[in-house]
Amino acid sequence: MKIIFMGTPDIAATVLGALVESRHEVCAVITQPDKPKGRGYELAPPPVKVFALEKGIPVYQPEKMKDGTVAGILRRYEPDILVVAAFGRILPEDILNYPRYGAVNVHASLLPTYRGAAPIQRAIIDGEKETGITIMQMDAGLDTGDMILKKVTPITDEDNFETLHDRLALTGGEAIVEALGLIEEGKAVFEKQDGSLSNYAEKITKADCAIDFAQPARRVFDQVRGLSPVPLAFCRNAKGKMLKIISASLVDGGGIYGEPGEVVSLDGGVISVACKNGRLDITSVLPEGKKRMKAEDFIRGRGVAVGERFSSGG
Repeated sequence: MKIIFMGTPDIAATVLGALVESRHEVCAVITQPDKPKGRGYELAPPPVKVFALEKGIPVYQPEKMKDGTVAGILRRYEPDILVVAAFGRILPEDILNYPRYGAVNVHASLLPTYRGAAPIQRAIIDGEKETGITIMQMDAGLDTGDMILKKVTPITDEDNFETLHDRLALTGGEAIVEALGLIEEGKAVFEKQDGSLSNYAEKITKADCAIDFAQPARRVFDQVRGLSPVPLAFCRNAKGKMLKIISASLVDGGGIYGEPGEVVSLDGGVISVACKNGRLDITSVLPEGKKRMKAEDFIRGRGVAVGERFSSGG
């Protein structure tokens, strides 16, 4: 089939890569405009644009969806279908319905759960044991369309946002190629979503990153994993300096290992912090104004002491 692809970040670039390697034709890519990045605020292209240009695919970056620009692109290429993956904009119905087969979305959750902007991070933070990819026919709602295909992947304690993101990106590429084959052959089965089972994965905010050590150790551990390597969960040390947590392990149990937030041990180059019903063993950190480092290097630099109390990040 002839495809126009719409997507923006890394996960979308991986999905686009799978489409390029498939028997289908990606005739054009629509992505978000370049945005300022880094300390110099220099304009940086989104990953999808970089990949598409490398492959010689025409790229369009419209500022608006309803001013006729996108409609003009569709008329120029007359695609059979739109494939959308983490595009980041709401698409009007006239765009969704223009191609022969409409528009399909690659969503990184098992719909109807975790509709919305941050399904991967929210699933880890919430302690889910599995997630996956859903290919769905897009409609006017937010991730509410009929489901075509699902692929499931487990979430383990070794996963963080990065590892799960990368695995789902590859799975998403496999799933969309399979789903396009079903659609093209007339074999796709469209399953309605049960809206009563849905929840919304809101965009991650600074408040989501603030650690509350009075929470169960498992909850804090999942928060750290779900926000690593970006934007990172954080707390504050005794001097009020922000300390971001990159990685940690969980010591879960029925006992209390100290007051919530208390540093109870620095043995083995690990910062052990008491939580409710357990503790968090921090193994790498990003101190305020410094570079990422192992916990043992932070300890060696006397950045922390036993008995010190970490406060909630707020």
